[in-house]
Amino acid sequence: MAINWFKYSAPSTFYGLAGKLIPWFAWPAAVLFGIGFYIGFFVAPTDAVQSEAYRIIFIHVPASILSMFIYLIMAGYAALGLIFKTRLSAMMASALAPTGALFAFISLWSGALWGKPMWGAWWVWDARLTSELILLFLYLGFIALQASIEDPRRADRASALLAIVGSVNVPIIYYSVQWWNTLHQGSTIKFSGTSMHIAMQQSMFIMLVACWLYAIAVALARVRSIILERESATQWVKELGDIKE
Repeated sequence: MAINWFKYSAPSTFYGLAGKLIPWFAWPAAVLFGIGFYIGFFVAPTDAVQSEAYRIIFIHVPASILSMFIYLIMAGYAALGLIFKTRLSAMMASALAPTGALFAFISLWSGALWGKPMWGAWWVWDARLTSELILLFLYLGFIALQASIEDPRRADRASALLAIVGSVNVPIIYYSVQWWNTLHQGSTIKFSGTSMHIAMQQSMFIMLVACWLYAIAVALARVRSIILERESATQWVKELGDIKE
């Protein structure tokens, strides 16, 4: 039987679907976080050069990757909402922003913990670090801009423009180590030619998948709250409130 997926583009139908999907992402994320941490901190061997300090990469690398990808997804949803006037797209962009900001903050924080023993400083104005800091400011700017405009439609349009323009910063972050002479090392995850121990690779990819699942679960939970807030005047939300009471 064919499923009409377009019906889930409406907030009223997507609300129920999101509620059903959240546990399918949240519980596997929790399990994989536990497995990833265990392998990374208790099974993976000590690095010959960076000693025990290298283990921060099992948090830092997935957080850095997610901070960039979530921004691109957020900007994509914002663009769809701006072009096609789809309410759910704008809501999804709003739901993704806090999670992206969280991962950007974790990336910078964990990078500082790694940088102190490796570089002798908590922070340097390196090209990748600076562009990642700009990414955090873009997330915070997106959130602040939406909060500062009372009309949701005007807020969505303004923040969408910021998100779209700010997406230029993502390739700058990724290619910064190639374009400039930076202290930051190159890509840690490689599909071929990597010298990482198998346990290190396993922990890295498990943590990456766990972060993805967590991001999806949290975004779905947050978009449900946004839907209820923005659709509060509609009949279906009023009926939902009556059912809950």
